[in-house]
Amino acid sequence: MERTDHLAPPLDWDQPVPLALHARYSRAEIYAAFGLISDTQQTTGQSGVLFDRATQCDVFFITLKKSERLFSPTTRYNDYAISPWEFHWESQSLTREASATGQRYIHQVERGSRVLLLVREESKRGGVTLPFLCLGFADYVSHEGERPMAIRWRLHRAIPGGFYPELAVAV
Repeated sequence: MERTDHLAPPLDWDQPVPLALHARYSRAEIYAAFGLISDTQQTTGQSGVLFDRATQCDVFFITLKKSERLFSPTTRYNDYAISPWEFHWESQSLTREASATGQRYIHQVERGSRVLLLVREESKRGGVTLPFLCLGFADYVSHEGERPMAIRWRLHRAIPGGFYPELAVAV
């Protein structure tokens, strides 16, 4: 897999988090960028969502193709790019609109928090864990339902044409 982070523009962030827009990163690299891995702390978790209180950022680790072997029925969410500017994402299975998490998503702009989308087509290919593509920040547009909430996000920067077919696979 080719690394192109040296070609990508920096992530538009007012906090010092060293990630580049449209570059690919492992989960460990992303956690390290947020200062969540140190010599004494090596865990990166397996959850699809990380809320980093220090930066007030929800980091979404999105895998588009979810195999029955690796994902339970309650975690096979229907996530996909709607267009180069919009992304459909389903929250964790217990998230309700009225919950603190649901309200944080809906009111993220007014509350000063951010949502960062990191996407990959599948977890593994040929036995190798695939990195996540950093799509950058997104703002809440709308949602439907709950448990999970189906949320439409508008990206701050469009998905480049070369990446779009890979990210719209579920449509």
